[in-house]
Amino acid sequence: MAVATAGAVNAPKKSRVKDRQASMYPIWLLYPAAAIYGILFLLPTITSLYYSLTRWTLFNSEFIGFDNFIQFFQEPFLYQALINTVIFAFVTSGLKVVLGLALAVLLTSPLIARDFLRSVVFFPVLVSTVGVGITFTILMHPTEGVINETLAMIGIDGPGWLVDRNLALYSVALVDVWRGVGLATVIYIAGIVSIPADYYEASRIDGATRWQQFRHITLPLVRPAMFTVIILSFIGGLRLFDLIWTMTKGGPGFSSDVMASVVYKQYQSGFYGLSTAGNVVLFVLIAVLAVPLNMFLNRKVVTR
Repeated sequence: MAVATAGAVNAPKKSRVKDRQASMYPIWLLYPAAAIYGILFLLPTITSLYYSLTRWTLFNSEFIGFDNFIQFFQEPFLYQALINTVIFAFVTSGLKVVLGLALAVLLTSPLIARDFLRSVVFFPVLVSTVGVGITFTILMHPTEGVINETLAMIGIDGPGWLVDRNLALYSVALVDVWRGVGLATVIYIAGIVSIPADYYEASRIDGATRWQQFRHITLPLVRPAMFTVIILSFIGGLRLFDLIWTMTKGGPGFSSDVMASVVYKQYQSGFYGLSTAGNVVLFVLIAVLAVPLNMFLNRKVVTR
């Protein structure tokens, strides 16, 4: 009887040891990913934080504390760049969310050559951003561009898309929407096709119209895909640089400057520590705006 009792006592201990060993197994699989993440993200981030507090060149550095940040915030056009960055992010992400959903609904309905049209919509995503910028810079030329020449043929005086201080930022934003709406559309399509067809069949039996199906079935069930599009588009809009630099270089004047272009201009001028401090400010800006938005959207997904 004593032997049986001892065996019963030892059995849970052995099972706990086995469970602990089994639970440790997946942790080992995380080490390679953690090492890559540390080398490619954490180490450069920590290094940037340090060098933002220095006056540095390729060969030496001098610790100067927060002087770079003080000087950066004294830049005369910094606040304009901050406002432009937020405006650009909201305009581009908003248009991608709406247009991407509209295109996804269209491209999941019965259409002739539907697969071909999906490829056409996604194609701009595959094109180099610099190539897109150069192409649209030519197309939007105020006097010789195809867009204004086409408008002139129907009696409309085309605007100075990239030379008007009031239009330059929004012109680049429209080009970014054209280039990136294909990715949003693909994400939406993946969300729509995952909705069970039984829901639509039941709604048709009950006499629901297309609009009622969209409002009460498609729109609620595609929300996770919508939130993904919002986060990706918003962060992409906050950090965009290459398209703006290719098309306007922040001009005319400083009317289309964003945070990334201001940082690059400081780097071009040889103020490496100052540009590093600007990168840190941009990183904080993205975190302050995107992290709460992501938390809010994730909470909406969980509670519904």
